[in-house]
Amino acid sequence: MTQPMHSSSDGQGVAEGGAGALPRPDWTAAIGRIGAEDVFRKIAHPLYWLYQRRLERSLDRTAMPRHIGLILDGNRRFARGNGLDVRLGHQFGVRKLKDFLEWCLEFGVAHVTLYVFSTENFNRAPGEVQYLLDLFVRESARLLEGVRLQTEKVRVKIIGQRHRLPPKVLEASEALELSTAGHQGMLLTIALAYGGREEIVDAVKALLADAADKGKTLSTVAEGLSAEQLSTYLYTAGQPDPDFIIRTSGEQRLSGFLLWQSAYSELYFCDALWPKFRRIDFLRALRDYQQRERRYGG
Repeated sequence: MTQPMHSSSDGQGVAEGGAGALPRPDWTAAIGRIGAEDVFRKIAHPLYWLYQRRLERSLDRTAMPRHIGLILDGNRRFARGNGLDVRLGHQFGVRKLKDFLEWCLEFGVAHVTLYVFSTENFNRAPGEVQYLLDLFVRESARLLEGVRLQTEKVRVKIIGQRHRLPPKVLEASEALELSTAGHQGMLLTIALAYGGREEIVDAVKALLADAADKGKTLSTVAEGLSAEQLSTYLYTAGQPDPDFIIRTSGEQRLSGFLLWQSAYSELYFCDALWPKFRRIDFLRALRDYQQRERRYGG
């Protein structure tokens, strides 16, 4: 994953058993503590909420990005900053993710791609890797809970190197895809065991294998190869490239996220740690996107 969902500083998951499993942290107490802080902010800053409504009214609902990519970063730093077990940061990250998906549906975003777990995350300590992947197993079944997420018929697709996933994670991934396969709403793509370089390498391998099956020579393949052709072998084949990529926590890099697809994406880096990413932060990101003049190739 890339930080909270990739490789730099954060990750996610809660192991519930097995070798190297970690005990579950006190999630209930943490919710009360952070929730009380949120209530206090709402009471103490009424002008903030007026500003939020004004900002929302200023947005052009007809000019929203069609596809948003999200690098959720800052879970562990959030937990440490609040004196919590770092694993709770990932729990808060999941809670925030559901809010984010609701916001995207509210503003008519048709595609959302999340950077959840990167190939580099496998290099972490075995106990932490298990912790991160077990969180996905447990939360995947509850991911689309919420009135809007259910009524809008969100469809889920998992991309990445599936052969590297443990059986129970693979089963959870396939179950999530199958349970939403007939849905016609927003396409939610989850990058799990994902790396941008690995995706491109896998695409080349698939292209060459397909060419070999058809009896083509390497020279013939090379002569006819184009970017358009290779893109049909990417994990995201058939999807539009992201118009807009958001990364939280203040880090200003993609960390391998959608390297091919992001060639012309607008990038937005937010200082807020992922669990502290608010609706107003999302609105500001959308305003920034709408104020840009998109250029392709220059």
